Amino acid sequence: MAKRILFKTTLVVLSALLLTASAAPNKLTADVHAWRAAHEAEVVGRLEDLTRLPSVAAQPKGLAATADRLTGLLKERGFATQLLTSGEGVPAVVYGELKTPGAKRTVVFYAHYDGQPVVPSQWKTPPFEPVMRSGTLEAPVVDWKAAKGPLNPEWRLFGRAASDDKASIVAFLSAFDALKAAHRKPSVNIKVVWEGEEEAGSPHLEAILRANKTLLAADLWLIGDGPVHQSRRPSLYFGARGSLGLEATVYGPVRPLHDGHYGNWVPNPAAMAADLIAQLRDGDGHILIPGFGDAVAPLTPAEHAALDALPNVEDGLKTQFGIGRTEGGERLADSLMRPALNIRGIRAGGVGAEANNAIPTEAAVSIDFRLVPDQTPAGVKAAVEGYLGSKGWTVVHSPPDAATRMAHSKVIYLDWDAGYPGLRTSMSDLVSLAVIAAGGRAFDRPLVLLPMMGGSVPIYLFKDVFNVPIIGLPIVNHDNSQHAPNENLRLQNLWDGIDLYAHMIGDLTW
Repeated sequence: MAKRILFKTTLVVLSALLLTASAAPNKLTADVHAWRAAHEAEVVGRLEDLTRLPSVAAQPKGLAATADRLTGLLKERGFATQLLTSGEGVPAVVYGELKTPGAKRTVVFYAHYDGQPVVPSQWKTPPFEPVMRSGTLEAPVVDWKAAKGPLNPEWRLFGRAASDDKASIVAFLSAFDALKAAHRKPSVNIKVVWEGEEEAGSPHLEAILRANKTLLAADLWLIGDGPVHQSRRPSLYFGARGSLGLEATVYGPVRPLHDGHYGNWVPNPAAMAADLIAQLRDGDGHILIPGFGDAVAPLTPAEHAALDALPNVEDGLKTQFGIGRTEGGERLADSLMRPALNIRGIRAGGVGAEANNAIPTEAAVSIDFRLVPDQTPAGVKAAVEGYLGSKGWTVVHSPPDAATRMAHSKVIYLDWDAGYPGLRTSMSDLVSLAVIAAGGRAFDRPLVLLPMMGGSVPIYLFKDVFNVPIIGLPIVNHDNSQHAPNENLRLQNLWDGIDLYAHMIGDLTW
């Protein structure tokens, strides 16, 4: 009975936070706004400076220089710092710690300072020479340094990693500075973890976390990664889907054959690839693999309430994307709560000017699975391979030799990546309610609360190693060209991010 009463009370509190607007900004918000208004050029200058550092996997010197710069920025603010690594050549995790007398809780603020690889020829301006535009990519370049008065919040800074994730790092630093200027001490003990190889799949992160488990112990991890909701409203997310990649290759003749002489007789791998895709998913994105969703944890009442409270963005997105329908006919957020099987690409033969009347020798299909709790990569692999076997495919895990291809009618080579599971933190926990309340006090409009982000971040590692709640603090614009050419950050998103971080540093208690 007591548990039912507590659950109902928690759901009522959560529903109130979801469905009602926040109060007018409090004194803390006013202090932060005043500081930011006086330091906008300084804040943008710091982001521009960090964006100029080429912190991508292909440039280890740039990663090292960025780690050193970030270490210096933390030291300037009184943090004790260390560079954590697991071996020679491994990009360092920048660690900082600041204790607050009297604070009862410790919070880790995570972000990553590395960015996605770049192909400079695909960018309108060089990716590590940031420029400010008065709007989206087609808007003119503006000289923000010569601007008089407040910077236009619709201006955007273009450059690799400007939004993903250096904006979160700058928002954290700026929020800390604003609190210090207002003579407000943090409400929590602070630990900072800024990773340098997230965009490369975080291959060494688990080893670093486990080797420093005592050092990194905390009550909560806040993840500064990901975009806000498409409505542009300030957002929090309480989990992320997992990811699992698959490269599949099917085989035809050992050499291209004239399709007039041999079509209808020699199996065509392009047609086989199309048949394979149709066996895996239907036209509305429903996964056809038996048992694939058996392990999926159902959404809780609190999570359903959060989804029901989301603003409508679907009509606008359809116009923006130029699409006449959506898969499944449901709302975007609802579709992101389910597992997904996405086709990243198909390659077979040639088209257009490269087409010829030949049966190709093989076809490749690249597949991206998005996993939700409680699915595991191992369980998905077993379900997929068992299903393909039932459909007459002979599954191999290395390129087949001639004897294997001759012995079986349909051979498919599967090359899986390691993958990782998804995660959802309970929105009804006291710590979650405290984060929602602190975030709500930062704004004069209600937060968007997402039970789970559609994209994937390996936050399961933090749960596995530390077993504490994980909550996301996304701040960047949803149309930031993340992972693509011409990545950008809208200034209003940075201003909102400073407000959000200030309340997580100085107004979070539970």
